Amino acid sequence: MRTNEKVDFSKFGNMFQQSLVQLILLDRTYSDQIGEVLETEYFDTKYLKVFAKLIYDYKEKYQVHPSVSLMASLINTELINEDDLIVKQVRDFLVRIHSDPEVRGEEYIKDTALDFCKKQKLKDAIIKSVKLLENSSFDEISDVINEALKLGQTNDVGYHYIKDFEKRFEIKIRNPVSTGWDKFDELLQGGLGAGELAVAMAGTGAGKSHLLVHLGSEALKEGKTVVHYTLELSETVIARRYDSCITGTKLKDLNAFKDFILEKVKDVPGTLIVKEYPTKSISTNAIKNHLEKLKMRDVKPDIIIVDYADLFKPKKSFGEKRHDLESIYEDLRGLAQIYKCPMWTVSQTNRTGYNAELVTIESVSEAFSKCFVADFIFTLSRTTEDKNNNSGRFFVAKNRFGPDGLIYPIKMDTSNVSIKVESQSVDPSTLNGNPAKTQKDLLKKKYKELMGEK
Repeated sequence: MRTNEKVDFSKFGNMFQQSLVQLILLDRTYSDQIGEVLETEYFDTKYLKVFAKLIYDYKEKYQVHPSVSLMASLINTELINEDDLIVKQVRDFLVRIHSDPEVRGEEYIKDTALDFCKKQKLKDAIIKSVKLLENSSFDEISDVINEALKLGQTNDVGYHYIKDFEKRFEIKIRNPVSTGWDKFDELLQGGLGAGELAVAMAGTGAGKSHLLVHLGSEALKEGKTVVHYTLELSETVIARRYDSCITGTKLKDLNAFKDFILEKVKDVPGTLIVKEYPTKSISTNAIKNHLEKLKMRDVKPDIIIVDYADLFKPKKSFGEKRHDLESIYEDLRGLAQIYKCPMWTVSQTNRTGYNAELVTIESVSEAFSKCFVADFIFTLSRTTEDKNNNSGRFFVAKNRFGPDGLIYPIKMDTSNVSIKVESQSVDPSTLNGNPAKTQKDLLKKKYKELMGEK
């Protein structure tokens, strides 16, 4: 018997309870699941009890899960009889959720809270069974225990058309990460967003790895956590390129300016993790496992950089390289969606892309179908003359967020990993015919071929 036992979440601390209520609001499926076993009295803080009760009262009345924006309205209309201090605490808590929707240690909090609540329900069922035992109500005892064991089971069947009604009207937040190039950010509506995959294509020796380092460096300057995977160059080589890009020091002079570089990079607000894997030795599963290890250490990437996708081995070989590559790109985009962050990678063109004045989608090596997987594709073109003059061109081949077929001249100095995009685009008709029309016609043709195969 537990007549004097205090049953609540107090032993887990206030941060745990705040995170739990936040998850109940943001995750409808989990809210339904724990709602079967949760008592709002388990929260030892009054404003959290009120907040949780507001959620479940609304769900019960309208059979719809409330959104964050709707909660603001409910606070103003449903808590008019509540103490002013409690209302203020509830409102402040909602503001914190809105400004920082991420919950650290989400899975632990979900599992721990659910386990605690289920145990309380089972204890209640056992206590009730003791009384039933006096009357030898064995069938009733079985029903009571079985019913308690069923509560709080996973009931995720997907997006519910009615219960998730409010979710359709929430403003989607992409949380884009800037490229550091104003023109590209404009094309991408602020930068590459969460769950999106972008691919830069170039010929051998054009500077693909330098390009990725630039993108990572810009994210670091914004205070982002960058996870950079390299399957071609060593971790220290990549790190030195970051040193050069961030400080403007030439790669050949890094050793001479070691102390200066340390002072500079210590002031960078972001976090960089570089992980090296041997070429063609791993599948995308290795990336997923590494990201899970980081997650256990409370490290959440804001942007993932993969140098580069074509160097993975497929999780399952399909016999043809083009199908293997398509599978790899699909897996990478899936990882971007799972970890809710943008992912950049590069791909090598075929021989027609080497020393070409303008690289278009026509120069894609092996798997053309990877073009359908990516959200944004641009190419880097650098002839021998361009390399001598520290120049080149970007061609926007595909853009799900705005216009494509645009060409931008660039200044690119690989000696200190400096890449700048000129503000004025080039008329496509002046280079290699009309690449904008060519790439669209080619996409249509290849899509029909692929659909015909399938």
